[in-house]
Amino acid sequence: MTLARFFPFLQWFKLVTPATLKADSIAGFTGAIIVLPQGVAFASIAGLPPEYGLYTAMVTPIIAALFGSSYHLISGPTTAISIVVFSAVSHHADPGTPEFIQLALTLTFLAGAYQLGFGLAKLGVLVNFVSHTVIIGFTAGASILIATSQMKHVLGIPIPKGESFFHTWVDVWNGVDSVNLYIFTVAAGTLLIAVLTKKLAPKIPYLLVGLVAGSIIAILLNGESHGVELVGEIPAHLPPLSMPDFSFPTIQMLAPEAFAVALLGLIEAVSISRAIATKSNQRINSNQEFIGQGLSNMVGSFFSSYAGSGSFTRSGINYAAGAKTPMSAIFAAIFLMLTVLLIAPLTAYLPVAAMGGVILIVAYNLIDFHHIKNVLKNSKSETAVLLVTFFSTLLLELEFAIYLGVLLSLVLFLARTSNPEIPTLSVDVDDPKRPLININKKPLNQCPQLKIIRIDMSIYFGSLNHIQETIHNIVENQNISHILIDASGINFIDLSGAEMLINEGKRLQKLGGGLYFTGLKSRVYEFVAKTYFVKEIGNDHFFDSRNEAIHGIYQKLDKDICETCTARIFKECE
Repeated sequence: MTLARFFPFLQWFKLVTPATLKADSIAGFTGAIIVLPQGVAFASIAGLPPEYGLYTAMVTPIIAALFGSSYHLISGPTTAISIVVFSAVSHHADPGTPEFIQLALTLTFLAGAYQLGFGLAKLGVLVNFVSHTVIIGFTAGASILIATSQMKHVLGIPIPKGESFFHTWVDVWNGVDSVNLYIFTVAAGTLLIAVLTKKLAPKIPYLLVGLVAGSIIAILLNGESHGVELVGEIPAHLPPLSMPDFSFPTIQMLAPEAFAVALLGLIEAVSISRAIATKSNQRINSNQEFIGQGLSNMVGSFFSSYAGSGSFTRSGINYAAGAKTPMSAIFAAIFLMLTVLLIAPLTAYLPVAAMGGVILIVAYNLIDFHHIKNVLKNSKSETAVLLVTFFSTLLLELEFAIYLGVLLSLVLFLARTSNPEIPTLSVDVDDPKRPLININKKPLNQCPQLKIIRIDMSIYFGSLNHIQETIHNIVENQNISHILIDASGINFIDLSGAEMLINEGKRLQKLGGGLYFTGLKSRVYEFVAKTYFVKEIGNDHFFDSRNEAIHGIYQKLDKDICETCTARIFKECE
C-alpha cells in the first residue's frame, strides 16, 4: 500500500490483461493519429518549432499516465496552455529562437514544480472552489486570440510581431487590398476539406486529411513561387535531451507566469478527468492528478517538451475508443514516436497556410457554445465570471485574465457562503411525531419566548456578520432572548465564529436568556471543545436532542408569560 502511494501505476497494473492491452492499443493508435496534426498546430500557437508539440505529446502522456489517477486522461500539448506559454515567453524572447525555446522549457519546469508542490501539500480540493466557467470563458477568449494570430498566415497580410488583439484587426482591415490569393486558397481549401471530412466521415482524422489536402493544393498552384511558405522538415528522431535555464534571474522572471500556467493546467486536467469519470464510474484523486501533471511537466522539460495538460478532445476520444487503463496513453505516445520516425520528412511539403487553416478549426472547436448559452440563460453570477474572464483574455495579459477569473469565482463562492440559510423552525403539532419544520413551508404557531433557528452552513469569518444580524433582529424586533440553534447543518466553526457566538451568548444572558445548541456534530463539538467555546457558553447550553433542549430551556422561561400564552406548542406547555 505504501509503495502504491508513491507509484500509483502499481495499482492499475493489476488490471492489465491481454484483452485490455488490445483495447488500449487500438485506442492508443487512434490517439496518435489525432495528436499528430494537433501537436504541430499547438507548437505553432506556442511560438515553438513544430516538432516541440510532438515531443510534448510523446513524453507528457507517459509520465502523467504513470503518476496520475485517471484511467482515461490523455495529457500533452493543449491550445489554452500553448497560448499562455506564447504570451508569457514572448515578452522576453523572439518566438522560435533558441532563447525562446529554453525559456519555454524553464517555464514548463517551474509550472510542474508548482503543480507537484500543490499535490504533495494535498491542495487538490482547491479546484472545487474554481468555477468551470472560468475555463469556458478563458478558452473562448483564447480561441479568438488564436484565430486573430493566424490572420497573417491565412491571408498573407504582413502584421508586425507582438501586435495586440485590437491593433491586429486594424492591420487586417487596412491590408485587405493586399491579400495573397494563393495563400488564402491553400488555407481555405484546407479548412473546407477538413470540415467536410469531419461531417461526412467523422471516424477519419479530419485535421490530418485537411493538412494533406492543403499540401496538395499548394503543389498544384505552385505555391512556393507565389509566396506560400512551407513549415519545413521536422527532425525524424525521438525527443532530444534539453536543459532549462535555472539561473536565479530567469526563475525570478518566469515564476509569476509559471504559476498561471500551473493553475490553468491543473484546472483543465482535473475538470476533464472528472467529466470522463462520471461516464466511466471511476473516482478521481485530485491530489494524485496534481502530482501526475507536475511530474510530467518537470520530466518533460528535460526532454524538449513544453507545458502540457489534459486534452478534452483526445481524452474523450480515448474513452470512446474503448480504452480500459492508462496503458492507452502510453501506447498513444509510442505509436506517435513510430509515426514521426516514418513520416517526418513529409512535413517539408506542409504549407504554413494549411497549418493556419487547421488552427482556425481548432480555435473554433474550443468555444463551448452549449455551456455558454446555458450560463447566460440561467445564472447571473456565472455570467459575470464568464464575461469578465472572456474580455480579460482578449484585452489584458493572459496570466492576469486567469487570475482575475479565478479570483472572481472565489469571491462569488465566498459571497454565497457568507449568507447561509437561517430558517425559523417550530413544532408541527398536527404530526404525531411533532417534528421541527421550517415555518416558511407551513404556517405554525411559535413560542413567544424561545426562537428556534437552523443554520445550514459552516460558521466562519465570512458568515459571521449575517448570523450576527439574524440574532440581533430576533432580540430587537421580536423581544426574544432565548435562542436555540439547530446545529445539524453546521460542518465547521472557526475561531472567529466561536468568538462571535460567545459574545452573543453573553449578551443574551445579560438580557435574561441564552444561546443554546442541539444536534452539533461530534467532530465539530470536539473541535470547539478544545477551545474555550464550550466553557464560555456553558456546558448546560449544549443538548444531544431537540426534545432534551426544549425541556431544559423551558425551565428557564418566564412562567407568567407561559400562563397567558395561547401557542402551547411544546409538550411541557401542557
